[in-house]
Amino acid sequence: MLSRLPAGLYAAALAALIGAPTPTLAQDKTFELKLSHWVPPSHPLQKALEEWGASVEKDSGGTIKYKVYPAQQLGKAFDHYDMARDGIADLTYINPGYQPGRFPIIAAGELPFLMSNAKGGSIALDAWYRKYAAKEMKDVKFCLAFVHDPGSIHSSSKKVAVPADIKGMKIRPAQATIAELVTLLGGTNVQGSAPEVRDMLEKHVADAVFFPWGSVLLFGIDKVTKYHMDVPLYVTTFAFVFNIAKYEQMSASQKKVIDNHCTGEWAAKVAGPWADFEHNGIDKLKAAAGHEVYDITPAQLAEWKQATAPLEAKWAEGVKKAGVDPDLTMKALKAELIKNKSAY
Repeated sequence: MLSRLPAGLYAAALAALIGAPTPTLAQDKTFELKLSHWVPPSHPLQKALEEWGASVEKDSGGTIKYKVYPAQQLGKAFDHYDMARDGIADLTYINPGYQPGRFPIIAAGELPFLMSNAKGGSIALDAWYRKYAAKEMKDVKFCLAFVHDPGSIHSSSKKVAVPADIKGMKIRPAQATIAELVTLLGGTNVQGSAPEVRDMLEKHVADAVFFPWGSVLLFGIDKVTKYHMDVPLYVTTFAFVFNIAKYEQMSASQKKVIDNHCTGEWAAKVAGPWADFEHNGIDKLKAAAGHEVYDITPAQLAEWKQATAPLEAKWAEGVKKAGVDPDLTMKALKAELIKNKSAY
């Protein structure tokens, strides 16, 4: 009978019979993770992080708990990589393109006319970048990477139909590569994080912004813009990164739980609902009063492709300086995009 067994064996046998958590998880130290991001709580990313945290908590037998801190509560959008590095937060949502030149490899995903959709594009980017993450983001534990659905340019002052229209405009770029494009075309970059964009346009600090569609409405940018070019021009790369010190404090079983949530599968789970949210913004803006969502001609599209072509060479320079072969790197990324039906 179970009651005649030594205490330790009795507990293990009873746990096996009733399906209790394994002794390893039951005896693990409890952690409460701070999950930080910089978009509003109404953004799809909030729910994605809540689902990520809840799944981690469940799989850890309740030994890894979580709290999500939205809307820059723990720090500015630009600082989220360093916040994970320094332990201000345990898992952070980062836009590598907010810090030009710091993450040259993953910047490949920022190149215009590269990806056609975010769902396959996120799976492709995540699978491709895992080979480089430990080198480029060595201060943190890389968790996963993804992109938003292709964005475009949204203007308050005039229609932008060809690259020459950028000349003389003040523009808030989406990321470092788009900033290079603005400079190349004779525009002036005005830097600001996503939550600051509406104010920049309202005060005429900027004339236009490169932004994904659903977020134009979410951040109130529809209130200060009128013209929207309907072209899948670019995407922005993002990542979840984890504090190394916190990870190293965890038991082997807890580390495995974190590892199981830092996968391509989870990249797809995070990206999917957000992709739908952004894409649905196109029709919403088309239906909104006072907005002009316009197509461009094949000839105008050809002008954009020609104008953006030098950006890949510029990206290649940065990658070479990082000690990586740009040709092989880009070839590998494009192969993943084709495999996942997301190449432009």
